[in-house]
Amino acid sequence: GRVGSLLSEVLLGVDALISVGVVKDHDLAGVGGCTKNLYGLIHNPNRYHDHNCDPYLADVLEMEAVRSRLRLAVADGLTAEWHGGPAYVHANTWSLGTILASPDTVALDAVMADIIDAKRKEQGLHTLAEAERPPSWMETAASRSLGVADLASIRRIDV
Repeated sequence: GRVGSLLSEVLLGVDALISVGVVKDHDLAGVGGCTKNLYGLIHNPNRYHDHNCDPYLADVLEMEAVRSRLRLAVADGLTAEWHGGPAYVHANTWSLGTILASPDTVALDAVMADIIDAKRKEQGLHTLAEAERPPSWMETAASRSLGVADLASIRRIDV
C-alpha cells in the first residue's frame, strides 16, 4: 500500500493479535473501532488521517505482519459514543450494553458504524457519510479482500 512506517517490535514478537476497541465516533475516520486501533502498531499514524483515513487503514490492515497475526476483534460497547470522538465526551455517550466480537475486523467496524449512525439519527445528527466523514476505508479494505463491509453480507449472532 502507501503506508511507509516502522512496525512495533511487540507486534513482531507475537504469533497472534487481538484488537480491542471501543464503539465510538471518530472525527476523521468516522469510526474509531478495531481497525483504527491498528494505527497503534505503526510509529507515524499522524501521517495517515487524510481522506477519512482512506486508504491508509486498509494499507495497515494489509501489511503481512498485521494480516498474518490478527485473529480477533473485540469492541467494548458497554458505553458507546455517537459524536465528538475520538476524545471521550460524556454528554455524547449512551449505555449500549454490549460487547461485539468477530474474526473480521472490517465487518465488526461496519456493524459499529451502523450502530453509531442509528444513534446519530436518533439524536438528530447527520449520518457519518452526510457529515462528510464516511468510513470509506472499509470499502477499500473489502475491495482488497481484507474483510466484509457490506452489512447485508454480515451475519449477526446475539448470545
